Amino acid sequence: MRVDVFRAVADPVRRALIEQLAGEPRRVVDLTASQEISRPAISKHLRILADAGLVSAEDRGRERWYVLRAEALDAVTDWADRFRAAPPVPEHALDALDLEVRRVVRDRRPAAARRPGAEQSRSEGESTA
Repeated sequence: MRVDVFRAVADPVRRALIEQLAGEPRRVVDLTASQEISRPAISKHLRILADAGLVSAEDRGRERWYVLRAEALDAVTDWADRFRAAPPVPEHALDALDLEVRRVVRDRRPAAARRPGAEQSRSEGESTA
């Protein structure tokens, strides 16, 4: 049975298990130590997470280690990203606007002010007159 990822992460115990598994693979006994519920209850939560594709189990000898499969959270991330505030104007459009403003300012300067040394010549001419 395939469990919906959103239903799997809806439970606070399962979210806590995901956070614990984000650091490294862990055994059920390790995961139980930080929870106030029984080991069989943790196992049931892990089974739901596994059915949603969020964790996988690896048998190492007589122990079973659980590993987070973070790519399964992409559906949640993609959904949440739709609600994040996007800039009202893309950055490349702002770059183009900056370039246009600079061009307009340059084009509106008087012709004499655009010539290099024009300011110096005019101020020198005024002082001799």
